[in-house]
Amino acid sequence: MLLSVNPHNPQMRLINQVVECLKNGGVIVYPTDTIYGIGCDIFNKKAVKKVYQLKKRDVRKPFSFICTDLSDVTTYAQVSNFAFKIMKRRLPGPYTFVLEATRVVPDLLMTKQRTVGIRIPENPIAEMIVKGLGHPLVTTSVNISGEDTLGDPYEIEELMGKQLDMVIDGGIIFSEPSTVISLIDDEVEVLRQGCGDVSWIG
Repeated sequence: MLLSVNPHNPQMRLINQVVECLKNGGVIVYPTDTIYGIGCDIFNKKAVKKVYQLKKRDVRKPFSFICTDLSDVTTYAQVSNFAFKIMKRRLPGPYTFVLEATRVVPDLLMTKQRTVGIRIPENPIAEMIVKGLGHPLVTTSVNISGEDTLGDPYEIEELMGKQLDMVIDGGIIFSEPSTVISLIDDEVEVLRQGCGDVSWIG
C-alpha cells in the first residue's frame, strides 16, 4: 500500500493510519533526512525479525532506531554529559550515534558489546510517526544488504510492496546514509562516513 504524505506538513489522519499499522505489527517504509528507511516498532519481535528477513541481514548485526528527542534517547542509551553536548549540537540531523544501551532495549537491537545506534532525523514525517507510536522505530536502509539503496517510493512499492504493509511516499530521496559516530567511553570515532559532515571532529 502506497500512502502519499505531505513531506513538509504531514496530514495527521495519515500519520495516525501509519501508527495504527505499526501498533498492529506492521513493517513500513518511511522517509528520513538521508534515505528511505524500513521500520517497525522496536518492541514487536515478530516485526523486527521480518525486517531482518526482508534485508537478508545477519541477526548478529543489529539495526539502529529512531527516537523523538534527546530526553527520549536517555531511556534507551547511557548518555554522558560529553555525549549529550555533542548530540544536542548535531541532532536532529544526518547522524547515527552509537552509545551504551540501557536494559530497556530489546536484545535483537543490541550488539554483543551492549551498544545501540540511535538517530533523530530532521524529517517531519519520521518525527510524527515516532511520537504517535510512543516507541522508537527501527531504521535500516531500503535495500538488500550489500546492494544499492532505493530512493523512489514508487520503485520501492513495485519491488518490495508485497513484503511490506505500507510504503509512505514523502517524495524522491537520493542521498547517502547517515554518518555513524561512536561516543562510547566519551571518545568520538567515525564508524561510517555518510551524509553528516565530520569536519567538526578534532
